[in-house]
Amino acid sequence: MIFSSFLFAFMPAGTIIVYIILIFVLLIFSALISGSEVAFFSLGPHEKDILKGEDSKNAQLALKLLDKPQELLATILIINNFLNVGVVIFSSALLNKLFHDTGTSTFHFIIEVLSITFMILMIGEVIPKVYATKNGLLFAKLMAIPLNSLSSIPPFSWLKSFLVNGTRIIHKYAKHRGVSITSDELEQAILLTKEESTSEEEQKILEGIIKFGNTDVKQIMRSRMEVVYLEEEFDFHTVLSNILEAGYSRIPVIKQSFDEVEGILYVKDLLPHINERADFEWVELIRKPFFVPENKKIDDLLKDFQEKKMHMAVVVDEYGGGSGIVTLEDVLEEIVGDITEEFDEDVVGFKQISTNTYIFEGRTALIDLYKVLEIDGKEFEMSKGESDSIGGFIIEQSGRILKNNEFIKFENYKLIVVSSDKRRIKSVKVIITQN
Repeated sequence: MIFSSFLFAFMPAGTIIVYIILIFVLLIFSALISGSEVAFFSLGPHEKDILKGEDSKNAQLALKLLDKPQELLATILIINNFLNVGVVIFSSALLNKLFHDTGTSTFHFIIEVLSITFMILMIGEVIPKVYATKNGLLFAKLMAIPLNSLSSIPPFSWLKSFLVNGTRIIHKYAKHRGVSITSDELEQAILLTKEESTSEEEQKILEGIIKFGNTDVKQIMRSRMEVVYLEEEFDFHTVLSNILEAGYSRIPVIKQSFDEVEGILYVKDLLPHINERADFEWVELIRKPFFVPENKKIDDLLKDFQEKKMHMAVVVDEYGGGSGIVTLEDVLEEIVGDITEEFDEDVVGFKQISTNTYIFEGRTALIDLYKVLEIDGKEFEMSKGESDSIGGFIIEQSGRILKNNEFIKFENYKLIVVSSDKRRIKSVKVIITQN
């Protein structure tokens, strides 16, 4: 109030119009800056692709600003605050002059607060942001050059650097002070917050997301004994017949054994050569394989699949030997459940005999056992050692390959070997006993 009175003490009455124009101009600039905030940060992948396809200076500068979102936001907030402060100062000075002789300070204060707040909110915030939401791409290109120029002009550039660096320090400090929460606690929280409207499928997806980061590739991979592969020495007609019999779109290619995977054959790459002779050099079409270790977490594997744009990886053990394969579908099934395609055959790895009795194939993964029995499997995970299948778990616990009708007891489960040979356990009967 003292500043506004000082302004008008030396200001002729005719200059009031000039101040009205200044207030109007500041509000327009404030509206443009406020709208640009919504415009830039509401752009989706499609709009960004459009900008990348344009050669205009505005489009390229918009992409440049989006590459550093923290600096962009800091610039917008700083400039907008300067403009709004200017609106407040000049509006207060103008109203002080107009109501100088009223003698009612309370009335003066109410009119001042309401009018200035209404102008800033409606003209400087609400209207431009609503417009920018519907015309984000146009607004972003319009404001790209002004924002880029203003961000490098003092004092905006100084304040921007100070704000961004200060924010990073706060984030770094907050990260160290972050709350530690285990997956078990998070799972318990989901159970406590479950609503009646939450379906069983949605609940399973949430639980799958929690366990996602704790699952190793080895737990979901298809072992080398189950993998369909091609050998480099096969002629082209043999390759075609094997592909038709297998029905897969991607097949590993080996040299002499699965420990020497040379690449992955994409069946679609053979389509232009489908009528070639038996001596066709099909090996030249194979693609470079992607190798991952057994203990890699599947959330990290999913990121690798996304970055490399691949759908299959070859799993190797600590000695570099091939253990099996894992696909993008295997990873996603850990969240959303089994994904059945139109050409998939119904492969049943277990059979339920009664309420508490099941028969599983010995190669069935422990993680699949948990799903069938609807248990979390914590007891099995703590005792499984290096095993990941039901048959391997029995061998781990007993120290040998059990013969037919031999069994072990673990917690409240009785695991009976139904069929085995000298090399492996083929099938297992699982009986859930009462404690």
